[in-house]
Amino acid sequence: MRSDPYPFYARLREAEPVHQTPFGFWVVSGYDEAAALLRDPRLTSEFHRDAKWAEHRGGWESPVVSDTRRWMLMLDGRAHRRIRTLVNPVFSAGSIQKMRPQISGILTKVLDQMGAGEGIDLIDSLALPLPVTVICGLVGLPVEDRDQCRKWTEAIGHVVDPALDEVTEKAMNQSVLEFRSYIAEHLAKRRTDPQDDILTRLMLAEVDGERLTDDEIIGNVLLLFNAGHETTVNLIGNGMLALLRHPEQLQTLRNNPDLIEEGVDEFVRYDAPVQLVARITTADVTVGQKTIPSGSKLMILLGAANRDPRRYDDPDSLDVSRTDIKPLAFGGGPHYCIGALLGKLEGRLVFRELLRRYKSVSLTTEDVVWRPHVNFRGLSELRVDLVS
Repeated sequence: MRSDPYPFYARLREAEPVHQTPFGFWVVSGYDEAAALLRDPRLTSEFHRDAKWAEHRGGWESPVVSDTRRWMLMLDGRAHRRIRTLVNPVFSAGSIQKMRPQISGILTKVLDQMGAGEGIDLIDSLALPLPVTVICGLVGLPVEDRDQCRKWTEAIGHVVDPALDEVTEKAMNQSVLEFRSYIAEHLAKRRTDPQDDILTRLMLAEVDGERLTDDEIIGNVLLLFNAGHETTVNLIGNGMLALLRHPEQLQTLRNNPDLIEEGVDEFVRYDAPVQLVARITTADVTVGQKTIPSGSKLMILLGAANRDPRRYDDPDSLDVSRTDIKPLAFGGGPHYCIGALLGKLEGRLVFRELLRRYKSVSLTTEDVVWRPHVNFRGLSELRVDLVS
């Protein structure tokens, strides 16, 4: 499953695109069904209200569960709209385009440091440092702290996994405490020394006379690190692996660099950096041929939906010239990933510059190692030979 879940997804989707498991929860693998449910207001993301979910993450008053009660990702209705409205301007299309020169400068430094040679780990040298450096700079945190921010983020990212062991749960809660304290220190500095960064913009943001509390700012900065880091790391790693395993597609991009704009959407469709999202029904919901009772827990398999042959021709093939790509890897509806534009911009810049800078990129070995996340799908390392 970890190395290649897609044959299993295909069997599940063909048999029953909306399936109730023996454990009681439902699994949705069809594209149309998943897209409909992601937009259905009768589904809630407020898992922090579920006693069992909270218990498995340290209990109702644990640092991570307390924090998720402020994350816009896990809020619905007015509470979600309030925070999203205040944060949205930071991640608008216009704001993201203004970040392009800054991101390009960071990318150049990362690639200069990576250099060329044999057996270079593209994850450790590029995919990991770039997004966290970008988000540190945008939020207004010292770039020299990026490795520590990345460690906290990776630990906290397990909060969305369906199941956690005790060691992971403790590390996650400890990381929330430490990261919150760290951000609080920098937020306090912004009170007396505002800067052109996300911390300051969130501190000053106001809609209809409402502002975010410090706890809401800190909590959603933690969320932005998870949304803006994990997905982009996996987009870069998974996309590059897909290209290296399809050399004809790599050559197509070399011959037609403008296809990179659509190509990134195809990478996201082909091997989704986020494999699933979870929801709870608040009323009976009929989707496809099934009625899902109120109070049911759902896993919406984004990775499976993106390979649905009812939506895409030859879905198991990578095709960088594919058109009408609307992958569900960034979710959908009111909870569509707020950092999607930023992540896709970083991906486009990375692939364009890699193909421009290196005349040859090849796998050092076919043996790749996948990270142990259930929800996020990404590589632990990707060894390549680079010829400039």
